[in-house]
Amino acid sequence: MLGPITKFVTRFPVSARRTGKRIILAFIGLLFALYFSSSARISDLQQVQLSGTLHMLTVAGPTTYYEDGRGKNGLEYLLAKAFADSLGVELVVQSKPNLNALLLSVGGPEGNFAAANITVSENRSKLLQFTTPYMQVTQHLIYRRGSARPRSLGDIDGDLVVLKSSSHSEQLKYWTEKYPQLQWREDSSSEMSEMLRMIHDREIDYTVVDSLAYLVSRHIYPQVRRAIDISDPQPVAWAFPRHGDGTLLAAANRFLSDYSASGELAALKNDLLEQADNFSVAGSQRFGQLVNSRLPNYEPLFRVAAEQFGFEWHLLAAVAYQESHWNPRARSPTGVRGLMMLTLNTAREMKIKNRLDPQQSLTGGAAYLSKLRARLPDRIGEPDRTLLALAAYNIGFGHLEDARILTQRNGQDPDQWEHVRQHLPKLSNKQYYQSLKYGYARGSEPVIYVDNIRYYRRYLELHELSQQPELQSVEELQPNSEWEDSAPSSL
Repeated sequence: MLGPITKFVTRFPVSARRTGKRIILAFIGLLFALYFSSSARISDLQQVQLSGTLHMLTVAGPTTYYEDGRGKNGLEYLLAKAFADSLGVELVVQSKPNLNALLLSVGGPEGNFAAANITVSENRSKLLQFTTPYMQVTQHLIYRRGSARPRSLGDIDGDLVVLKSSSHSEQLKYWTEKYPQLQWREDSSSEMSEMLRMIHDREIDYTVVDSLAYLVSRHIYPQVRRAIDISDPQPVAWAFPRHGDGTLLAAANRFLSDYSASGELAALKNDLLEQADNFSVAGSQRFGQLVNSRLPNYEPLFRVAAEQFGFEWHLLAAVAYQESHWNPRARSPTGVRGLMMLTLNTAREMKIKNRLDPQQSLTGGAAYLSKLRARLPDRIGEPDRTLLALAAYNIGFGHLEDARILTQRNGQDPDQWEHVRQHLPKLSNKQYYQSLKYGYARGSEPVIYVDNIRYYRRYLELHELSQQPELQSVEELQPNSEWEDSAPSSL
């Protein structure tokens, strides 16, 4: 006997019964799909691990991310690279034009997180999630040496310019209650090192930058000075999107905790500041001491390499001093090592097996400098040819070519070092680098780098000649007409 449901169903035509079965089966299938998709959903951390890539958003700058003759560099890059390595994935960097564009892009398709010396503020915390802070910075009011030093924000008498959407602007708004006359402009096209350059070059009167940016760039722009602090120490952290599931953020926090506890984070910060000191005005007293204590150990190697590659040995010795202070075991956070501070890729290119071996390092460095010199157009003569090659050794050949293009655009000779050096600093200015092939670079550094090497080289020449019995002092010597007697420039 048929049940009531069966009787009810059999009253409908066969086609209708088939359609009903299909709908029921589809509904059941949908339920199964929803169940398994929710139970098998992979986390943000698993997505990164499965893709094999970790995407970091940043703003190019000397304390964040940049590329030079030693490869990719910058505190944020090196820290994020260590995080990516801890996850067993490759770090991919996407640079945004300014801080505002960076913060708006967090959580989009371009990046998993943002790292650009971002200070944690109340307003930003409403929109983003932040890691445990890994650093603190203080906001400095900056002015130019030689002008009156402001003792408070009420003493400002001139053009105050800060970065748009920055914590600096937020802090100044806080101070308007006490100083209602306080006014400033916001610049959306620059970053902190560019603001320091503008102070140095008298384009603006005052700016506000973080303490880290000031410490790293003060030797490049020696005319900038810190007036006062306008904030208490503020936490710096990585920014993650609020819509994430928190697994990648938790992994970042674990990494930062372990990295800090191991002492590696402190070492990285110290190395960053030490590298900045390498571009300060030459320390003649220390140099003179090492000429007597270290140089004799390597002078025979410099002479052999100089003859092999067509350089003067004083020049190679000067380069090695600028790179490592004649320390064959020197190394940087980016992995460059040895007497000539070779990258691993350069060592492989020059067929160098052991970068810590002084002879191999010197041979590789001299060979690479010779290769850079040979890449320049044949029409360029000396000393410009070698000076341009030295700049490329520091900043990279691509960035040097960008500076030569800028030089030509401005109606000057791209084959003359004295013309090119005027335009190299523009590589850190967005107004210029965004129209060039290789983008941002710390363009002031190769200028100081070459100046220092010229000074060291001339010192070594004079020192060697002064050891000859017939000469009583180096003051009797005449400058080399080809290279000139040039001390490091203070820009």
